[in-house]
Amino acid sequence: GQGQGQPRSNGCSYADSPHHVPIQRMANVSLQPAAEDIATADLIGRVENGIYIVGDKSWSIDMQRYNFQFTGQRFFRIRDGRLDGQLRDVAYQATTTDFWNSMEAVGGESTWRLGGAFNCGKAQPGQVAAVSHGCPSALFRGVNVLNTRTEGGR
Repeated sequence: GQGQGQPRSNGCSYADSPHHVPIQRMANVSLQPAAEDIATADLIGRVENGIYIVGDKSWSIDMQRYNFQFTGQRFFRIRDGRLDGQLRDVAYQATTTDFWNSMEAVGGESTWRLGGAFNCGKAQPGQVAAVSHGCPSALFRGVNVLNTRTEGGR
């Protein structure tokens, strides 16, 4: 398979200060690159009509970590395996299981990047923590994409 995973859970919990109760948190998770060095351009070349999303900007995920919506920093239309101009007001949404089951391919080691956030919020009262996740470029099929300007009623 594409991902080998770990033989057992490495779950964790911690608090953002000694004054708060520890809460369940996911460990920092990274997506392993392909063994062969597949370039981002090769993944784009497999797409007839799609969107290339670079980076992350905003995110919303329910308390069960099942339904989510994310935006990126930059968006490009893909037509006939090539980038064809920038887009704006793009978001994508899915359920966690549908999203990961829609992954078709990952890029090689040269496409792998480490990203993170200093403000991953959770719990009531709220606690924040820094998280990091690394991943190569990846190709997903059939993910629901929104135009946030028109979907938002503007």
